[in-house]
This record gives sequence, structure tokens and C-alpha cells, in this order.
Amino acid sequence: MEGLYASIKGVHMTSVAASFALFGIRGAWLWLSPGMLRRRWVRIVPHVVDTVLLASGLALAALLGASGSHAWLGAKVAGLVVYIVLGSIALRYGRTPGVRSTAFVGALATFAWIVSVAITKSPAGFFTLL
Repeated sequence: MEGLYASIKGVHMTSVAASFALFGIRGAWLWLSPGMLRRRWVRIVPHVVDTVLLASGLALAALLGASGSHAWLGAKVAGLVVYIVLGSIALRYGRTPGVRSTAFVGALATFAWIVSVAITKSPAGFFTLL
């Protein structure tokens, strides 16, 4: 069981890094080279990576026995919803550059908080340092 958990966790952590990198690249391209966002692979690969990320996260939660005794998992899911909404505003639905920029920074901060929740195993994440 530990070997399976470690393997899935490795896939999950790799997809976290890939998802973060792809979001950052797409955010940079939004301002520097918007034409790059229309490339076929840019429209497909992030969705594949995020699907792997979500599937591996669900598998890890199932292996942990997400029966409510792991409040930090719920915090990560709530953070994920916020991250998706902010990311959508930043990359697609924001009407002005200011709205897009604010949403992009907010999405990055939310992502960092989600990672800190995973590391600390606390729903407060990096806020425990305050």
C-alpha cells in the first residue's frame, strides 16, 4: 500500500509542478505573445495535466480514507475551486488587463496556499505562520 501511495503521490506532485508551470507560461503569453495561446497543444496539454492532477489527488484522498478526519483535504478542494475561478478570469473571462492581472496574482497566491496546506497538513496552510 505504501508503494502505491508513493507512486501516486509522485505523479500528483509532478502534475502539480507541470500545472503551475503551464499556468505561468500561459499567463505570461497573455501579455507578451497572445498568439501563442491559440496553438493547439496550448489548448490541450494543460487540460490533460490538470485531469491527471485531479485524478491523482482523488486517488490519494481515497487511499487516505477521506472520511472527514483530514480537514486539510477539504481546504485543498475549496482552494482548488477558488484557483479555477481566478485562473479562468485571468486567462479567459477578465474584461480588462487590470482584472486579468489581479485574478492572475490571486490565482498564484491561491496555488501557493494550496501547496502550503498539503505540506503542513493544516487547513490554514501558510497562515499558521502568522
